[in-house]
Amino acid sequence: MKPTSFFKCLADETRFQLVMLLQQHDELCVCEFIEHLDLSQPKISRHLAQLRKCEVLSDQRKGKWVYYRINPALPPWCLNVIESAYQGNLTAFSSKTHSSTTCCE
Repeated sequence: MKPTSFFKCLADETRFQLVMLLQQHDELCVCEFIEHLDLSQPKISRHLAQLRKCEVLSDQRKGKWVYYRINPALPPWCLNVIESAYQGNLTAFSSKTHSSTTCCE
């Protein structure tokens, strides 16, 4: 992966937030992103598609739900950037609450 492609993909605030949520939770479905970010399903789905196209995320269907995670095949430097960005913004993400029930159960 080229650094410019990787950083362009994360330059959008919504895409960055999606990746940070996945860094925190490992795996989420669209409805869980909606709960966390209070954004519309079409907007979240559009950004998830862009992140998949950039190969930053991978997805897996489980029953009728699609779950997203950070692509484990990313080069180590990409994974390090994501982890560093998450660690540098812990207070921003720890203040967001999330209901204990999920929509995907």
